Amino acid sequence: MSEWINVERCNGCGICVNLCPRDVIRLDESAKKAVVKYPEDCINCQFCQAYCPQKAINIKFIPRPPLVSWK
Repeated sequence: MSEWINVERCNGCGICVNLCPRDVIRLDESAKKAVVKYPEDCINCQFCQAYCPQKAINIKFIPRPPLVSWK
């Protein structure tokens, strides 16, 4: 799973940061923009994309390899 935040559109409102259940998105204090800090922890809930008022977040789902069954 990968996320992209359009920094030109992001106004740093922090809605995505507050909505993320896995704390994947953080606010970059110097740039005052949202950044994907821990992409490997994303569960693809898409709350950030759905509630971004600026439509600055675009999530692209990349399927993970299937789990191996150990018997």
